[in-house]
Amino acid sequence: MGRNFKSLKKRYDEIAIPKELDRVVQDTLKKRRTKRLTAKWSAGVAAAVLLFTMSVNVSPAMAQALSEVPIVGEVVKVITITQFEEEDELLSADIKVPAVTDLENKELEDSLNEEYLEEGKTLYKEFEAIMKKVNEGETGHYAISSGFEVKTDNEQIFVLERYVNRIAASGSTALQYDTIDKNNEILLSLPMLFSDESYIQIISENIKDQMREQMNSDTNKIYWVEDAGLEDFGDFFEAIQAEQQFYINNDGKLVISFDEYEVAPGYMGTVEFIIPTEILNEVLVSNEYIH
Repeated sequence: MGRNFKSLKKRYDEIAIPKELDRVVQDTLKKRRTKRLTAKWSAGVAAAVLLFTMSVNVSPAMAQALSEVPIVGEVVKVITITQFEEEDELLSADIKVPAVTDLENKELEDSLNEEYLEEGKTLYKEFEAIMKKVNEGETGHYAISSGFEVKTDNEQIFVLERYVNRIAASGSTALQYDTIDKNNEILLSLPMLFSDESYIQIISENIKDQMREQMNSDTNKIYWVEDAGLEDFGDFFEAIQAEQQFYINNDGKLVISFDEYEVAPGYMGTVEFIIPTEILNEVLVSNEYIH
């Protein structure tokens, strides 16, 4: 990135963000539309940061008014730092990059935001490569979109879901979650919640049971699991990964998530399973998060 963008980013990091200003920035950025297919990602980010800076500095009265608006769960907030949109007959892109704000743990905040920015840049490069092929005469429709959603926000836990949708010959959706302990301002991983690796097998067996139960009660549901009448299928779901995508919901329950096609046919979309806490109690480090 150029020197100008680094300077703008430094100004952005030093700004104290008034309550509810993130909503104003999001609304403004959503109206921005990049018209030229040759637009550079770094320029888009710099423009977004500059717009954010101007929103604060040009209108102190607006910032002061917004700072007096009370909100719930203000410890962690999420804004759209930049957005790239493009659409024509063959190609479509809508890439939104989030940023978390108001964390006292700036090392964690910076680490997350750098990760989000890199993910956005990677998606843009992917789209740019497709644009090049189309400009060289390749035909076919391609669409990519990314965004985010707050899944949990209570006194203790904040969860940000990030999604990427790709559509070419077929569609696919991938999800990622960041689960933050708001009180201690640390990022939680799945292994750190348990005393040993036995959680992998415990959770996996419960998910298999849930899959079979759902298939027995709803003929429209199909999972790639053994003993479910799919003997001709090759690769069955065996076990979750040690770092499987997960989050903790507002009820304090562990939720395990799978991407589209990971454990079921594409028409099932992304799927998730709420794991009963009672089967986890013996291997949980504590009931601080999951209860």
